Amino acid sequence: MNLIKTFSKELIAWHGVDGRQGLPWQNNRDPYAVWVSEIMLQQTQVATVLERYPRFMKRFPTVKRLAAADIDEVLAEWAGLGYYSRARNLHACAKQVMEQFSGKFPSDPLLLEQLKGIGRSTAGAIAAFAFHERAPILDANVKRTLARLFCIDGALQDKKVNEQLWELASSLLPAKPDDMPIYTQALMDFGATWCTSRKPVCLTGEKKCPFAKECQSNLSDQVLLFPQKTIKAKSPEFDCDMLLLRHGNHVLLQKRPSKAIWGGLWCLPESAWVAKSMARANDATPNLKDLLTLALPHQPVAPLLKICTQLERGENIKHIFTHRHLWIQIWNIHASKAHAFSSEDLKWVTLANLGQYGLPQPIKLLLQGLSQVRGGDLKNESAFR
Repeated sequence: MNLIKTFSKELIAWHGVDGRQGLPWQNNRDPYAVWVSEIMLQQTQVATVLERYPRFMKRFPTVKRLAAADIDEVLAEWAGLGYYSRARNLHACAKQVMEQFSGKFPSDPLLLEQLKGIGRSTAGAIAAFAFHERAPILDANVKRTLARLFCIDGALQDKKVNEQLWELASSLLPAKPDDMPIYTQALMDFGATWCTSRKPVCLTGEKKCPFAKECQSNLSDQVLLFPQKTIKAKSPEFDCDMLLLRHGNHVLLQKRPSKAIWGGLWCLPESAWVAKSMARANDATPNLKDLLTLALPHQPVAPLLKICTQLERGENIKHIFTHRHLWIQIWNIHASKAHAFSSEDLKWVTLANLGQYGLPQPIKLLLQGLSQVRGGDLKNESAFR
């Protein structure tokens, strides 16, 4: 097919006119900077990364600085970006680079893939941008673009379809290694801004796609039928109780297990999640002893009951994860003094110091609002940075 021979040249020409320009991570051959931007851009909108990427790079300007940082520092800087396993993998990968490669990222995509949190597509992007290696990428936008251009049958999750797309992506690479950075950026941009999921430019009539006369799905009037989609099951819904336990200007935080959802972040003590159909009726208020037992099962309840008063129903927060929905019932509890916990995963933290801890976004917003009411130091976002 002629398109395979001309694709890279036409795409690079398109980028010169209509591609995204001036992004802070563009035209940068530092593999560390490229790596951070690629991980941050996974499942995060560009507009959000435009704000957060410079902040992250200022705080951790080198792989050495990132590797030496405490994981709580990294998670605190990542707070609000979601998918926190990315931040934990960044930290672990930085340590790998320091220990196994003397602080220098390898240029070989196969070696890059061996690093924590780096898959084949991310390895290809780092190799292409930083080292001009002829390595393909295949993120979600690229998969959609190629599936449409060549009418690739089957769902993208299918192993054979995925292998076919990788072979196709490899066959489309430009011959000159020096063209790899601009080609790779152009491929990302085209899928993200022109060959979009719901409103590709070929169907809007606003602009003329450079591949309109060669795109197989366009020629057969099937653009929105590619790539073929699998039917998603309805996301399950869960309920849980969280304790907003306060003493003066302090709140009790609990560090979550590393392999749990929000792993490694500091959160409010919570009960186990239960399916929404099995949960307690919304108007039923549990007694204080039951709540403390559910949320702090490994702590003696008796001493806590002596200092805890004023149980009040707080906000009911809905948080949407990728594959599930969580309804969080907040219970406000006042403590007459800060109880001394022997567990390292429980800590009383002042409102003014919350910015030093990685917090899940809904809890961060809740506590930020609490600080505003109490006149704390979190009246603006800077206290969380």
